[in-house]
Amino acid sequence: MDTSNLFIISGPSGVGEDSVIDGLTKIFPIERVRTTTTREPREGESQGNPYHFISHEEFRNKIALGEMVEYAQEYNDNYYGVTREEIERVASSGRIGLWKIEWKGVVTAKKLFPHIIAIFLTVSNLSILEDRIRRRHQGVTESYLKERMDYTKEWMKHTDIYDYTVYNEENKLQDAIEEIAVIIRKHTSLP
Repeated sequence: MDTSNLFIISGPSGVGEDSVIDGLTKIFPIERVRTTTTREPREGESQGNPYHFISHEEFRNKIALGEMVEYAQEYNDNYYGVTREEIERVASSGRIGLWKIEWKGVVTAKKLFPHIIAIFLTVSNLSILEDRIRRRHQGVTESYLKERMDYTKEWMKHTDIYDYTVYNEENKLQDAIEEIAVIIRKHTSLP
């Protein structure tokens, strides 16, 4: 399977992956790799937008049947992963495929597709992420926040698995989008 049109965008909670991907859709013809998850949909989300939502039992069945290309059980005890069928769909779409996954998924993806470009989206200071998480999740508990930040600190130990690092600083979203657009153009024939 030719995955030369696939790019990974990855970073801890609060870095703005979805905002960057939304911005890139205004520049390129984009096809998102839809992650399958066991978490509950948030307000404004629906089946297939931005995830395929299934039960823990369905997810474990897909693992047992070998249908998952990569998957992980994350900080919130929910599974996240991508099916082989989904990768094939995006790879054959004729569009730029953007795959949003966490660091453990990047390790697996790089083993399966060694030439895939992985972009680490981050910020210069973890307090920025903490503030963004607080704003996004009104009434967030301290234990939830601590869990997220502990996972983020673990994530930061694995930045060497990425091909590029892009900073999405406060009020500089467009700069991050443009920097990633340059990376995509460098690895494709798009103008």
